[in-house]
Amino acid sequence: MVTLRALTLDDAPALTRIYSGASVRHTTGRALPLDQAQEKIRSALARAAETPRAQWSWGILAADEMIGLIALRRRSPVMGTISYILREDTWGNGYATDAAQQVVAFAFTTAGLDRVEAMHHPANPASGRVLAKAGFTRTGTTDQPAGDGAVVPYEAYAIQCD
Repeated sequence: MVTLRALTLDDAPALTRIYSGASVRHTTGRALPLDQAQEKIRSALARAAETPRAQWSWGILAADEMIGLIALRRRSPVMGTISYILREDTWGNGYATDAAQQVVAFAFTTAGLDRVEAMHHPANPASGRVLAKAGFTRTGTTDQPAGDGAVVPYEAYAIQCD
């Protein structure tokens, strides 16, 4: 359904479109300007060159168009976390679920992880459905700081390697 590929600097305009509108409502709340998109890609490319590797970032492509971003971060030798964001006009098509399943398979087979965790804002239940469809199990909540100093109880999920 979707293809994952490494980011390139040419992806910056697509990244600014992904990080805009409703897509950022439960992240930073702000659109990503072109210069910050370029810096985000440069940072991902630098992390790709690190040994040992602690983070992988992929563009999510549907019909050869970049519609999202997904990342896997190693948090310990055997545990990682994933995060993803899709352009709002692509929501509801199963793209995030497909991308998450691909990254989990990569985490267990290539990155050598035994467990992958994820979380989502409580006002974004669609992201919880994505994680459940991708095989994750809800494990509870984890308090995350909000921009205004408040604490938000994010929904926490995990999947174990069989």
